[in-house]
Amino acid sequence: MSTTAPNASSAPRGHDPLATLGSLPGVPDAVDSVRKAVDAVYGHRVMRRRSNEVTSEAALRAARGSAALSGADWALEEVRRRSDFGTAADALTVGAALRLTAEAGQLLSIWRQSPVRVLARLHLVAAGGAGAGTGDGGVAGETVGRPRLTGEPVVETPGPDSPKPLIEAPLPAADEVAGRLDGLSELVIAGSSAPALVTAAVVHGELLALRPFGSYNGLVARATERIVLIGSGLDPKSICPSEVGHAELGRAAYVAAFDGYLSGTPDGMAAWITHCGRAVELGVRESTAVCEALQRGAA
Repeated sequence: MSTTAPNASSAPRGHDPLATLGSLPGVPDAVDSVRKAVDAVYGHRVMRRRSNEVTSEAALRAARGSAALSGADWALEEVRRRSDFGTAADALTVGAALRLTAEAGQLLSIWRQSPVRVLARLHLVAAGGAGAGTGDGGVAGETVGRPRLTGEPVVETPGPDSPKPLIEAPLPAADEVAGRLDGLSELVIAGSSAPALVTAAVVHGELLALRPFGSYNGLVARATERIVLIGSGLDPKSICPSEVGHAELGRAAYVAAFDGYLSGTPDGMAAWITHCGRAVELGVRESTAVCEALQRGAA
């Protein structure tokens, strides 16, 4: 397999493959730019007393952005006002994205010990908590919260009106998914000296590559990127929604950058990591605007 992350589990003890990615051309500059942007928004005067409001607004905007990438491009105010997320694919997607952004911050300690357990929990949350019988918008409940088995289908969102998948790369076989998830888990548990941006981008990219569940894989991958950014200490208050940036950069750019990850080449990996860095910076810009609005009393 060509991608760097899954190969890392077989690397010699003491080897840090993610740190190697951090030195690829353009990546140090992206890491530095992200760090400066994050520091600037955390230094905003509004953050001293109203950081909880900024966090809440960032979560809402993150959910809207992630859902848009999965084919449910609702206006922010529509996401804000709706409480019914029905059975239509777009409504299911938005509801799942909102639940995931609410859940992500609750899983930090578990993520460091058992990433696969967190991924299972995220899929369960995305599917609305279905655990038995038929749930997940029509997908059998026994498929929820576990990696897919051989022969099980993968859709963007459950239901007859499911949108065309954003990621159309060939699906790895179920046994390969299991092995690569184990490798990714080992990487996370072992820790790395790599910058948070690098680790978050690799986790995000690997989950998109594997699409380990029968549904909601894009939402789960982006929520996991959020968990890494929060847990690393880069964005401890979760105010830098990379999902906003990914949506702003657009679906075509997202897919093109992800193709770089799939290639496994140094240039391709660097392109994916720097794309994720730009998404974080745009998320920072969004939260900076929220801070400015709060300061003016406009939000």
